[in-house]
Amino acid sequence: MLVLTTIGARQFGILFDVEYLFAWPNALAVGLSVMLLFTASAHFFQPRRNALIEMVPWALGRPRVWVTFTGVLEILGAIGLHVPVTRTVAAICLALLFVAMFPANIRAAQNNTGLSSMKLSLRVLVQMVFVVACLIVA
Repeated sequence: MLVLTTIGARQFGILFDVEYLFAWPNALAVGLSVMLLFTASAHFFQPRRNALIEMVPWALGRPRVWVTFTGVLEILGAIGLHVPVTRTVAAICLALLFVAMFPANIRAAQNNTGLSSMKLSLRVLVQMVFVVACLIVA
């Protein structure tokens, strides 16, 4: 979703002369935002919410609260990427959020829970792509 939306945003900018989207970091910000809004929806709606709740490491406690909280952070981050004064901070905070949520991905891979049966090596790669995308936008 991130790659296709980013490419689509860039092409849209070229086709319709939207100067903001001429720059790859801006198109990437659009791609990240779309992806984040999509993933944030899983934090609030069933059955995907239950899958995310299963991913939260038990040591954190209150998994429903964590899932809701991280969903709100994803939405705020998606918006913050398009506000010039908050873009850099939002992108850096999102990169840190992806790193902070990685233990849940490890748990999901080890226990075959969560939204997909993605192997840990692929989850690591995907998280790295998200972090690098955020740093590029920052």
